[in-house]
Amino acid sequence: MSENTFTMKSWTENVVSGPEDGPRFAHASATFEYTGVIEGTGVCDYLMYYAGEGYVGAGQTSPGFERIEGGVDGRRGSFVIRHDVGYGPDGVEGTWRVVPGSGTGELAGLTGTGTIAGSSETMAYTFDYALS
Repeated sequence: MSENTFTMKSWTENVVSGPEDGPRFAHASATFEYTGVIEGTGVCDYLMYYAGEGYVGAGQTSPGFERIEGGVDGRRGSFVIRHDVGYGPDGVEGTWRVVPGSGTGELAGLTGTGTIAGSSETMAYTFDYALS
């Protein structure tokens, strides 16, 4: 069985409102490359809240939407996931869920949930899914 990982290929972040050293929120756009049960490329946008300098505020999560194009367990198409990701001194942890009705091609009807965790450009993920 292959390991489920994704690697950040790009990250662009811009403060939307607030000072660099105080409470603020930012918009981040990223691209990811997936291997494992998901094989493909994702394009993601996050809305992030920072309580001050450093990491996102304790207990805060950043919502995001990502469109993944490629395959799941050998079936081809695309789908959208909704992220809730938290950032801290030990790295990134989060959950995500397939947006209902977002599957295309052989992934039409895809449902599922997953997790992410890691502290480097390549992180582990889980994906519990079903195809109707």
